[in-house]
Amino acid sequence: MAMRTISGRGGMTTAPHHLAAQAGCDVLRDGGNAVEACVAIAATLAVAYPHMTGIGGDGFWLIAEPDGRVHGVHGCGGAAVKADLSLYAGMAAVPTRGPLAANTVAGTISGWAAALAGSGGMLPLDRLLRDACRHARAGVTVTKGGAGIAAAKGEELRVQPGAYAAIFEPEGRPLVEGEILKQPLLADTLERLAQDGLGSFYTGALAADIAADLDALGSPVSAADLAAHEASRPTPLHVPISGATLYNSAPPTQGFASLLILALFDRLGAETADGFDHVHGLVEATKRAFLLRDAHVGDPAFHDYDYQGLLDDYQALDSLAAQIDPARALPWPQPPQWGDTCWFAAADSEGRVVSCIQSTYFEFGSGVVLPRTGITWQNRGSSFRLAPDGWNALRPGRKPFHTLNPALARFDDGRVMAYGTMGGEGQPQTQAALFTRYARFGVDLQQAISAPRWLLGRTWGEESTTLKLEDGFDEQLYVDLAEAGHDVEQVGPLTATMGHAGAIVRHPDGRLDGATDPRSDGAVATW
Repeated sequence: MAMRTISGRGGMTTAPHHLAAQAGCDVLRDGGNAVEACVAIAATLAVAYPHMTGIGGDGFWLIAEPDGRVHGVHGCGGAAVKADLSLYAGMAAVPTRGPLAANTVAGTISGWAAALAGSGGMLPLDRLLRDACRHARAGVTVTKGGAGIAAAKGEELRVQPGAYAAIFEPEGRPLVEGEILKQPLLADTLERLAQDGLGSFYTGALAADIAADLDALGSPVSAADLAAHEASRPTPLHVPISGATLYNSAPPTQGFASLLILALFDRLGAETADGFDHVHGLVEATKRAFLLRDAHVGDPAFHDYDYQGLLDDYQALDSLAAQIDPARALPWPQPPQWGDTCWFAAADSEGRVVSCIQSTYFEFGSGVVLPRTGITWQNRGSSFRLAPDGWNALRPGRKPFHTLNPALARFDDGRVMAYGTMGGEGQPQTQAALFTRYARFGVDLQQAISAPRWLLGRTWGEESTTLKLEDGFDEQLYVDLAEAGHDVEQVGPLTATMGHAGAIVRHPDGRLDGATDPRSDGAVATW
């Protein structure tokens, strides 16, 4: 059955797992606001989608307030003090799994705390974490996607030090679709957070347990690293386009690239959704944006590039757009970025709209699961370069480059849109596809997400760097793109390779529209 756009008025959530969407909606129904709903969603995703996200990762928030303000929160941790080049002597790269991949502080919980501190919410923390605690203790049904990833990655994960095998392979094998995954240790940890406060993740008894496990398992992250961490509130990047102002996260995220793609495409001609001019134009804008991203985007403490300055420079944007050949593809590839992620959103009856994303980077992060707490620690720091200097070079305290980037748009007509996806390198591309379909070409919100998508480069374990397209486009499009010089690869029907997208639109009269991705296990919940 074809999915349809869901409408409501009281409040709305969307998430890539239905239990998370429902947990957030129930918070709204109980009088919570959109920020509180997103904390409930985030916690439930950590339980129900552990292959994609968890409290041992990082998270980023964009919050559109009823008064028109847009502000952000970065729950993003830096490299441990001990994580210097000497730790990786003799290695060509930071490992992608294991304790040496678990080399950055997990910032997700600090992001929750910072977002809640400025939200005006009134619900107690134990209410926000209630459903996540219950699902962790009682168990959740393993999804097809989760079972597939656990089976595919089990060989490299079960050998990692820690509790991965005990929790995720309790029968001595990966759980299969329909079986029940219980995480009592994680339930205990969430309950401790509810009782002692979110700050206890970084200082106090819970932090001591986390640090002790990390040390015993061989991670360089210490109690001092945890205690020194705090979330930040950088001003979101923004750019005006025809009919709207777009917002995204500042570096170290790739939000700059996501905005630049849409700003460049706004200057190109295209009359039909999913026609050659649309797809080719966005792919070529992606290439230009990625070239700048890979040269300049990283921890802003180590860069002096003026990201907002470029987005404000109409002549510079015009010049970049003019470099795009409307008929021919720029030779590719460039180095790809990996990552698996969960994007989610909420809107409340007061007019607040939140776009949020969090991740442990690879599936199940580093594979290091802490035995005392059940926390899966991220491997975001595996993206660091083992180099003395330059882009994303490993330094103690440095924040790694992040593919994560939540998106928001304020339309000139008063609509507010939260949208996003998981998918590493594909995040800016999927954002561009669904936003332009909806905003420029008037495609129904759900159809804008359900329709076939494309991906330039690799993600989700793909080795090829082709222009991948799902089935379902006009057959002539595949031919035209190939003739224009694109290395076209058809990947079959709808696939999670293209990400798990979602969107919520709040209209000026208070009506809410929401959509989720048929490629996920997600849902839109409203009341």
